Amino acid sequence: MLFDIPDEAHEEIITLIQAVAEDPETQVADLAAAFGEWCWLVYTRRGDVIEVLDVGCAR
Repeated sequence: MLFDIPDEAHEEIITLIQAVAEDPETQVADLAAAFGEWCWLVYTRRGDVIEVLDVGCAR
């Protein structure tokens, strides 16, 4: 899914995914979103698995 994202946005999206994955306090059963400076990530969490449903960038 990251193939359609501009190269300069890859790092920000990976950072968002890592931040969501490393946050054990947040238990999300439904949809959730994380936002960076230019990019966003829509995801759901099931136990230790994070399913990324949408990624976007405003650049």
